[in-house]
Amino acid sequence: MHSLKSKITLLSVISISVIVLVTTIIATVAVRRVGNESANRILSLLCETGEKNLDMCFSSIEQSAKTISKYAEDDLKSTSLEDLHKHIERVKDVFEKTAEHTAGVLTYYYRIDPYLEQTSEKGFWFVMKADDKHFYEHAVTDISGYDPDDTTSFVWFTVPKKEGRSIWLSPYFTDTLGACVFSYNVPIYKDKQFIGVVGIEVDYNTIANTVKTISLYSSGYAFINDKNGRIICHPDYTYEELAKNHPDVPDGLISSNKYLTYKFNGEVKQAVWIELNNGMRLNVTVPVSEINSSWQNTMVMIIIVAAVLMLVAVTLEVILADHIAKPLKKLSEAAEQVDAGNYNVNLKYKGRDEVATLTRTFNDLVSDLRVYINDLNSIAYKDALTSVHNKSAYDKFVATLQERINRKENDLQFAIAVFDCDDLKHINDKFGHDKGDIYLKKASEVICHAFKHSPVFRTGGDEFTVVIENADYEALEKNESDFREMSIKTHLPDANEWDTVKVAIGISKFNPGRDSTVIDVVRRADKIMYDDKRHRKVGRKFYEEA
Repeated sequence: MHSLKSKITLLSVISISVIVLVTTIIATVAVRRVGNESANRILSLLCETGEKNLDMCFSSIEQSAKTISKYAEDDLKSTSLEDLHKHIERVKDVFEKTAEHTAGVLTYYYRIDPYLEQTSEKGFWFVMKADDKHFYEHAVTDISGYDPDDTTSFVWFTVPKKEGRSIWLSPYFTDTLGACVFSYNVPIYKDKQFIGVVGIEVDYNTIANTVKTISLYSSGYAFINDKNGRIICHPDYTYEELAKNHPDVPDGLISSNKYLTYKFNGEVKQAVWIELNNGMRLNVTVPVSEINSSWQNTMVMIIIVAAVLMLVAVTLEVILADHIAKPLKKLSEAAEQVDAGNYNVNLKYKGRDEVATLTRTFNDLVSDLRVYINDLNSIAYKDALTSVHNKSAYDKFVATLQERINRKENDLQFAIAVFDCDDLKHINDKFGHDKGDIYLKKASEVICHAFKHSPVFRTGGDEFTVVIENADYEALEKNESDFREMSIKTHLPDANEWDTVKVAIGISKFNPGRDSTVIDVVRRADKIMYDDKRHRKVGRKFYEEA
């Protein structure tokens, strides 16, 4: 043990053992942190996606009901029998057209208050036919003699009258139809006198099926609770079961914190919630054990691989201590880079011995981690609707570009293209948000095709940004011309409005002499884009007037 070789071997064996152990600990800690963070991000993304889908349905119903209520209040001349009868017929015609263009409607109605003097008018009630997806007029429910102070009966009528405002009701069972519904109701007034209620009912299953599509891992699920903390929609229970048992949200879920950990039936769970536009809450929950298993398996693999690597390294070092010193140094440096977050490490070793095996195994481990991190980043930095990069990816890209500007790289060349979609609000309001989504996807496809070698980002609801470099930078004018030509080709005589790309564009090149930040370039591109939008609107107005 007094020989130099023995001392070097012993020192090398100890060094390798420490390095592999430290690397394993760092890797396992990093994997655990990344695994937990990714689980929270996935939970949040699922909850946000579900919230958007549900709010789209609820908002459509609200807008339709409010539109009809506004029309009804403006149309009513007086409460005389003749005027009221004509008024109801007019509202009926308008309501029919509105309901047929509102997704999810099961029934709609306009009920006149039986206590309204000098009238026998009851209003109307239309129900969706299950076979042909059209509405037929159903006999109205008899509510004569109802108690105005009793809001447990005829809740669709008594509650909005009592509250004096538009209101979403918790789901209830309609005996006449034999179905469970969500109901949105708006009280109608004329000169501060209560006239009746305009209401739309949505099939409970429409909402329940949307909730059922939200799942994570093997047993993660979503559910909805009302303002009182009572569960009203759950994938494991029918409405009848929920109505019978009246289950409350588990302790720990009613909190102002977005991310929550709670225990249910002896199992610890992680959850995230978002409040819907109608005041209800959408919750997405998953057992913590399933979240942990996603990274624990990786940790076990890392520990096993690390143990194998350490055993191989020790054996080789005993035999070839003098040849291992240099590769060990490189391995240590690579481990430090991985610990620092650099997963693009790729060790090279020209030998054909066990050290080469150690190097290849380490590269495979880092490669697996890199793929895992890239998969997580692709989820976090991808726009769910258009599949281009999202605002977070844009901010990260701009930060990297700003670092290159700060380093004053002599060969730095880039341009910023800013795009703004015209008439998105008009399409959403007139045709619905699903057509607006089609319009955004169409615009995104045209942008991506014209600037196919550059990263495209969705930076706002109707805004896109492209960072142009390399080949696209050299062909900037051609790419801009291609974009305009492809946009024009969508303007077909029989094309739908949501298939016609009308996008303003502004492009500005980076000038190292006057631009100290990326934002300087973006602002110029914004100005050019708004000039383009203004000129295009003037040209369109001239065409319409002509």
